[in-house]
Amino acid sequence: MKYLLALVLLVVLIAGGAAAWIWYGITKPYLGFAAEGVFVDVPRGASSRHVASLLKTNGVVRSALALEFYARRHPKRTLQAGEYFFDRAMTGREVFWKLASGEVYQQPFTVREGETMFDIARELEAAKFMRAGDFLYAAGDPALIRDFAPGARTLEGFLFPATYELPRHPAASELTAEMVHKFKEEWKRMASPPVAEQTDEGDHRAVNRIVTLASLVERETPKPEERPLVAGAFENRLRKGMRLQCDPTVIYGMERLGKYNGALMGKDLKFDSPYNTYEHGGLPPGPIGNPGEAALRAALQPARTDYLYFVANTQGGHFFSATLAEHNKNVVKYRRLLAGLPADPPPPPPPSPKKRHGKQQRGNAR
Repeated sequence: MKYLLALVLLVVLIAGGAAAWIWYGITKPYLGFAAEGVFVDVPRGASSRHVASLLKTNGVVRSALALEFYARRHPKRTLQAGEYFFDRAMTGREVFWKLASGEVYQQPFTVREGETMFDIARELEAAKFMRAGDFLYAAGDPALIRDFAPGARTLEGFLFPATYELPRHPAASELTAEMVHKFKEEWKRMASPPVAEQTDEGDHRAVNRIVTLASLVERETPKPEERPLVAGAFENRLRKGMRLQCDPTVIYGMERLGKYNGALMGKDLKFDSPYNTYEHGGLPPGPIGNPGEAALRAALQPARTDYLYFVANTQGGHFFSATLAEHNKNVVKYRRLLAGLPADPPPPPPPSPKKRHGKQQRGNAR
């Protein structure tokens, strides 16, 4: 009997000690990694035991057994796959809920309005998210928008400008899919009924045309209030069969072939490219950048004016005109402003009064 009581007491002590150890492992902060922090990648489909072992190996938790036990007490919560960053001491309980809530490591990455897929690729590589070539390869495949804009040659124009939360090493195909999904969401929200009707009937060319026009508008002016005016001027020129003569289309055509060095020269306006709207009539064959909401709305609803021309005013905006004569005057204004002079020359001085002379003067002399 004494032996049995001693055995029971031993079991109770062992169980109590184990419970105390588990409690200690779950409730007390633990920091078993370097001060700069540690990344832990939780694979998809991993069991709670495997995840607990990973965290223990990387010095995030004190006891893998304690974390696994705690996870079993919450069977309705699963540990989410992804990469996690730990930079401070945390209790096992905090670690569990961090993973159960899917608080994966993310960094913001912003695509600005008007940026091309080449700009985006360079910035992704500079931020060490991925190689530029990997992003360009994914962006060069229009499969994601084939049902939406089947005439599109690439995803250019459909990589919606926004801030995206990215893991350290995102997959290029997943990132382009997220950007296109964002574009489709915004398009559905802003597109006018006539465009929706056209796309429902299968005339998807309207989408590509509008996005292409919006990309030109985006690259021509940073001012939201000017974008409908620019869109209207381009539409007027297209209606009259005039060439658009849009410098950014030339730049884009050169950039596609690696020929752009950051400055557009007069000789470049004859550069052989289907995107060169000095050499070819109509819109270019596709977008020349990724327009934001304001430019898309402008392309959907251009301002109704008689403007055909516009030239920069050195203040971020433009002078608009309906005739070539007015445009030429505005070009002179632009050049004066570049030279540090007022846009309009000062009015001529009033004529000075004529001096009296001749016979009257001589008569007075006599």
